[in-house]
This record gives sequence, C-alpha cells and structure tokens, in this order.
Amino acid sequence: MTTTVTPASPGPASPSPSSSRPSSPGAAPGVLRAFVGHRGRLLGAGTAVALVLGAVLLGGGGWPAALVADPSGALDRVGDWIVDNRDGHPLFLYFLGHISNAVVVSVRTVYLALLALGWAGVTAAAGLVAWRVAGVRLALTSAAAVAVCGLLGMWVPTLQTLALMVVAVAASVLLGGLLGLAAGLSDRMHRILRPVLDTMQVLPAFAYLLPVVLVFGIGVPAAVLATVVYAAPPMARLTALGLRGADAGVMEAVASLGATGRQRLLTARLPLARKELLLGVSQSIMMALGMAVIASVIGAGGLGDRVYQALASVDVGAALAAGVPIVLLAVVLDRVTAAAGERIGAAPARRAGLGRAVALAVTAAVAVAGRLSGRLSWPDGWTVDIAEPVNGAVDWMTAHLYSGVPLVGGTADWAARFTTWVLNPLRDGLQWLPWWAVLLAVGALALLIGTWRTAATAVLAMAAIGVLGVWDPALDTLSQVLAAVAVTLVLGIALGVAAARSTLLGRALRPVLDVFQTLPQFVYLIPVVALFGVGRAPAVAAAVVYALPAVVRITAQGVRAVDPAALESSRSLGATGRQQLFQVQLPLARPALLLAVNQGVVLVLAVVVIGGLVGGGALGYDAVFGLAQGDLATGLVAGAAIVCLGLALDRVTQPTERRDLARKGA
Repeated sequence: MTTTVTPASPGPASPSPSSSRPSSPGAAPGVLRAFVGHRGRLLGAGTAVALVLGAVLLGGGGWPAALVADPSGALDRVGDWIVDNRDGHPLFLYFLGHISNAVVVSVRTVYLALLALGWAGVTAAAGLVAWRVAGVRLALTSAAAVAVCGLLGMWVPTLQTLALMVVAVAASVLLGGLLGLAAGLSDRMHRILRPVLDTMQVLPAFAYLLPVVLVFGIGVPAAVLATVVYAAPPMARLTALGLRGADAGVMEAVASLGATGRQRLLTARLPLARKELLLGVSQSIMMALGMAVIASVIGAGGLGDRVYQALASVDVGAALAAGVPIVLLAVVLDRVTAAAGERIGAAPARRAGLGRAVALAVTAAVAVAGRLSGRLSWPDGWTVDIAEPVNGAVDWMTAHLYSGVPLVGGTADWAARFTTWVLNPLRDGLQWLPWWAVLLAVGALALLIGTWRTAATAVLAMAAIGVLGVWDPALDTLSQVLAAVAVTLVLGIALGVAAARSTLLGRALRPVLDVFQTLPQFVYLIPVVALFGVGRAPAVAAAVVYALPAVVRITAQGVRAVDPAALESSRSLGATGRQQLFQVQLPLARPALLLAVNQGVVLVLAVVVIGGLVGGGALGYDAVFGLAQGDLATGLVAGAAIVCLGLALDRVTQPTERRDLARKGA
C-alpha cells in the first residue's frame, strides 16, 4: 500500500505518534508545489521584465569603475596606526595586553604541567582518563595514540600543540556555548548572531591572521585567538540548533509544573540538546586541530610548524609524520569527550569520586617513577622514521597514476576534463553576465526561498564585492565554490544518510571522517597536487575533502535524531524503506540538512585560500599574497569579499523561518 506520512512539525524534534497521520498521496506536496510554483512564476515574470529593462538601460559588462571605492588608503593608515601605537596606547597596554598575557600564561602552565608528568605520566593519564569515562578499549586506544606520537619522533611538538589546543578549545567551547545559548533562547539574538557567525567562519584564516599579528605580534597569543575565531562558530551553531529544537511537548510539560526560565533551561533544554552540544564540542576540537598548521605561520610552533617546514621543502613523508599525531590527538579528544558526555550523571557520586581518585593516584605514581628514573622525555632510541617509505609511495603514485592509466586515463586527465567541462564554463558564464544580471539573479533566488530582507542582504553582499573592486576575481572564486559545494553535498548527504541508516557503515566511516577532518590541509595538499597537478581542479578537490566530513556528520546526526515513533507509525501504514526516507526522515531532519548545506558552503569558502596556494588564483591568492607581503589592504579586501560571497550564498541556500511558516500554513 502506498502511503504518505506528513509530519506535524518539521523541526529537529519529531512529532509524537499521535501527530503523525496519513494523508492522501501527494496532497501536501501538491499544495506546497502550487504555493512555490505561483511565487516562482511571479518572480520569473518580474525577473524577465527586469532583464529586458536592464539590457536597455544599463547595457552589459562587468562592474562599472565609477562604482568602485578603493579602501587601501584607509586600511594602510589603520595598519600604520596599530604599528605606531602597539607599545604605548592604553588600549594595548590595559586591555589587549592583558588578554595576550593571560593566553601566554595559560598555554605555558599547561605545557609545563605536561612536561612535569613526563612521557610515562602523560601516556598513563591519557589511558586512565579514557578508562574512567569509556572503558578499557578506549583506554588502550588513547594510550597507544599518545605512544605513537613519541614513536614518530614528535613528542615535544605534540606537547606544545596539545597545550595550545587545550587552551584554544576551552575558549572556543566557552565562547561558542555562550553565543549559542543567546541565539537558542532569543529569536532576535539568533538573527543578529547569524551574520556574525558567518563572518567568523567564512573569513579565511590568512585574511584575519594579518590584523591579529599586527595587534598581538608573532607568537602564541595570535595563534590561539585565530584558532578561537575559527573553532567557536560550530559550537555556537550546534548549541543554538539543539536549544531551539527542544521538544515542545516536554517544554510545555515543564512549564506547566511551574518551573522558572532558569529551571527550564537547566532541567529540560540543555539535557534535550546534549547530542548537539557534544557534536559542537567535537567539531570545535576537530577544527581547532585543523588550524594547527595555519597557526604555525604566525608562531604557534608545535606539530603545525613541523608540517609547514616539511611542506616548504616538499617533504611529504616528514609532513605526514607530524600530521599523524594531529589526527591521533583529535581522535582521542573526540572519543573521550563524547564518552564523557554520554556518561554524565550515569554513575553514583561515590563511585565517580573513587574512580577519579584511583586515576589521579596511578598517574601521580607513574609520573614520579618517570622523574626518579630521569626519563621525562621520550627516549631517542624508541622512534620510527616513516618519511622515506611515504615519499617513495608518493613518487610511485605520481609515476603511475598521474597519466597513462589504460581506458580511464590518469588523474591529470580527470583534472583537465573537470576544468574544461565544469570550471571554465562556470567561470566564463558568470563573468559574461552583466553585473546587474548577477545581482538580479541573486536577489530572485534569495526571495524565492526567503523574504525581502533576505534578498536585500544577499544583493547588498554581492554589490559590496563590486564596490571593493574585486568583481571578476570574486566570480572566479564563486565558480570554484559552486562546483566544490555541489560535489560535497551530493557525496556528503548520500554518505550521511547511509551512515545513519546503517550502524555498521556509520562505525566504519567514523575514523575515516576523523582523519579527513583533522589532517591539516597542507598535508594532503601535496598529494593532491602530485596527483592532479597545479590549477583550479586540485583547489576544488582540497575544498571537497575538507568540507565533506562536517556535511556527513551533521546529516547523519539529523537523520538519526528522527523520532522512532514517527518511523514506526509510517511502517504500520505500509510505507516502504524508500518512502520512510523521503517522506519521514528527510523532512523531519530538514534543519540538520540545512545546517549541513550551510557548513558545506562556509567550509569550502574557508579553504579557498589554500586553493590559492596551488593555482586556484582569484580571491584566495590575493589573501595569501596580502599576508606574505604584509599588505593589509590586499589581504583584508580579499577576505571581506570572501565573507560577502559567503553571506550571499548563505542567504540563497537557507530558507528563513518566516518563509518556512508561510509554507507550512499553505
């Protein structure tokens, strides 16, 4: 029997069994299609008229020079003022200086504590903490991961990176949690913070590294603050998603019992949002460790500096030897954090206290034994060199896969075809369009799924790119972003849905996603270039690899969160597995899917700078050039243009809540 199940609430919280009811096949979708189709026809007619009038009155061509405002002079003056006043102005002495000192003291304290424990103490602590929160299997995994960092000859850089990441992740989770709390409890704050979070996450690291360095100088404070700016938005977004998606029935029941707003938050909203909060912590950890290499450019040191130095000499083996510990740290921290959250409140207080006491005692005993034996640092004789075999494998891939593969061709041929058939037509088509036609198309798309305010924001963001004088490079970047986002969403949503519906596949994908999300971009950039050459195709490939894990994770989380009662109700009505997926799971997981689209867009844009390093050109190259040359104007203009591009893409891909309500009412 063919049935259609129409959910009563399309939010993250699934409806109760009584609210899931059968409907005639295609009834609700037909009404929705009629509503969207009527609006689409009106917009299509208006757009056609506007195109004719624009062609007659405005003609063609790129952005007119008369509408360009050059901000380079003002930015150069700002840079000069910062340099001249950094050592004497009260703003630096009594505010920014204290922030810098607090970061340095915090990182140094953590680093000295790790050094005092010694390699045996740190390894024991990692294993015992994991044992305390997750059991023996994760304890052995954590201890082995820490030991591998030493075996690869990266013990001291690992401790340096770990100290910096502990401080950066703690600050990111705190800042992101507070922002997400505000956005989750207030619609006004949600609207205000949304562009702020977009800016924090979309602005390329190379663009904001320059002003951070101007203010704080080269060193640890600049690296930590840059990492916080990059890693806090996922925590804020997922916190807001969890709080705003709390089950309305539960909240109503709590309110009927006379609970205050604070009690409702602590006893209902936060516990109901626990999965989203844990995913936010995990994403912040992954993204913070992914910033380790970029932060090394401004003096972060540690593993990132080793990776950067190795890649500067095109030594993939040495870069991988430093990149593997970053992945291992991310995997261990992610697993331990997730396990700790799952066991919150599960153990009695006495047992919890006893377990902590045992873990502390054993760690202290091992640390003291290591200090007495005089072996605080990892023994030099216990290291393994993987650089030579890795470099040999890369040479083999380059020699055998780059070209000449029978029938399918080599990777160089794939890159050339992708550039010729996809990237070039996209870029040429966008740059051929008159500037006013691009603005009109952006506004029409935003208005089709949003409101007039949404359309105005998107149009103004695109217009700002023209005013900044980087119209053609921005359209070149847009062509790369559109291609990368399309590939990312097709692969990511398909894998996310499959992982959510198959426990075995989900477990198999988890370590793979961890590796792809935490392995620094600079590490896999060299194999990508070795396989695909230099150009825009490898830049797109790097963006896809970087953005794919987040899309898969968020999609899988949203599909898994669908209320089992809704699925059981649909099964009882005779729905097939395909019908359950498309008519129940995906509609109920819509907020998570929209968030996955958003994260795919912003993460692709975030790595567009890396694409500039391998021949991607356009705005990414300008941002890198600005940092390398200390040119504040070039770097910030390119970064601001990427932010505007991100805002425009966000507005044309994210339906507003008001439009959603109108569609549901229809």
